[in-house]
Formats: sequence, structure tokens, C-alpha cells
Amino acid sequence: MQRSFATCCLFLVALLALLGTGTARADSRCSERSATRLLPARISCSHQTTWIPSGPLSVRRVIYQTPLGTPPAQGWPVVLIYQGSFFPLNDFTYYSGTPFGGFHEGKLVQTLLDNGYAVIAPSAPADLFWQTNIPGLAQAYELSTDYRFIGNVLQAIRQGHFGWLDPNRQYATGISSGGYNSSRMAVSFPGQFKALAIQSGSYATCSGPACRVPELPADHPPTTFLHGFIDVVVPWWSMDLYYDRLLHQGIETTRYTEPLGGHEWFAASPAHILAWFDAHP
Repeated sequence: MQRSFATCCLFLVALLALLGTGTARADSRCSERSATRLLPARISCSHQTTWIPSGPLSVRRVIYQTPLGTPPAQGWPVVLIYQGSFFPLNDFTYYSGTPFGGFHEGKLVQTLLDNGYAVIAPSAPADLFWQTNIPGLAQAYELSTDYRFIGNVLQAIRQGHFGWLDPNRQYATGISSGGYNSSRMAVSFPGQFKALAIQSGSYATCSGPACRVPELPADHPPTTFLHGFIDVVVPWWSMDLYYDRLLHQGIETTRYTEPLGGHEWFAASPAHILAWFDAHP
């Protein structure tokens, strides 16, 4: 009997070791599990959910989280993360092997929360893609539901809907469609963002290889780009057009190129984006 009990205990210990268990820092909203033979690596951050109007009769989901601890006197700085096409941020749980480097997006959420940034992830229409570069709406963006929705999200930040946040320290980032939408913040919401980080995207009205970058607003926020050199969805050169225009107008900008990177978040993205936002308080 004793031998059977001991064998059972050893089996359970071995099974737990094989499956892996999530570990969380005491000062983190996130837990992380290493990959095992049976399960992929996972990052999971707790989140809250709210619904924000995008029109007279419609609402969209927004998930968000604030860091642990006491916020600064002016409130937590806040990062809006915009989803890529067809990949909504329904929660802050990510697995290794997720398409388009999704696991590194989870690392970004974790990195921001652990370093004192609130994170807000609004949903694109029907969780599909943003309207910033849709023909017709791109030229009349103020008629789009995105314009009303994002305006309502920014107003909710000012009103304390998401907690004690600092509306004077707002940042935006996103991938693909969400990268274009991050650029839209400079075009249609002037003066509201301290800095932008565009992953695998370009100017607000560009779309893949169809890209023309016009004269930019003089108050365009400092912007960094992260792009794969062999990206076939949003060509690297389309980002470079935007980067060169910022340089030409004397607007602060940097770019990080992943030489063998495609259309995806990179392992380098979280640290690069955090450093960029930290440099623009």
C-alpha cells in the first residue's frame, strides 16, 4: 500500500513537470508557462472588459488592464494596442506558435504592464480590420464608426472609465491594420498621443503596396517602425516611404528592420517599443 501511494505521488509530480505550470511574479498581472513536450508556451495577463459606443445603436468590446501598485500622481500612462486583421484581442492570453508572432504581442502586453503602462485594446469593427484605409472612408474618415468609437475611448480615458490614467501620456501601437490605425492617431486625433510604434504597417491611408505618403501634420508624434525586410503583405519599402517623409519634415523617427522577418511581431518588439515610449514621457 505504501509503495502504491509513493508511486502515485511520483507519477503526479512527473505529470505536473511534463505539463508545466504557469508562474507569475508577485508584482505582475501576467503569468508565463514554458513550453513542454505536450503544451506550447503561454503568456496570460488578467484583463477587464467594457463596451464603448461606436454609433447611436452600436457598441464595441474593449479589454484593458492597469499595472499593479499605486499609480503616479497624474495616473498611469496608457498604451492603446490595435489588433491586426482577423486577429482580435479577445483576452490577453497568447501561445507560442500563434500566427504573425502573436506570442510576442503577449510579451509586449506583459512588458508594458510590468513597467507601469496601462494597456487598452479596442476592437475593430466585427473584430475584422480598421477602417482607416478603406476606400471612401479613408478620405472621409470622420464619417466612419472607427472615428466615433476611438473618440469615445479617448473620452472614456479622460473620464476615468478605465481607472486612474494620464490622458497627457497616451501612446499607440499595433500590427498590420492596427499599424495603419496607429498612424491614424497622428492624422485624425492631433495632439493626443506622445509617441507611436508601428509594427508591420505604414501611413494611415496606405494598403500593402498601394502607398502614397502625403505632407504630414507638423505635430505628428515621434514614431518608430518595426518591420520585416521580407514582409510580402506590407512591403518594407512602403514603411520606408513614411519613415523618409518623417525625416524630411524633421519629425523624430527610428526604424528597426528584422532582416529575415515577415509580417509579424518580433522577439525584439516588446523591448524596442517600451524603450521608445519611455523616451517620450
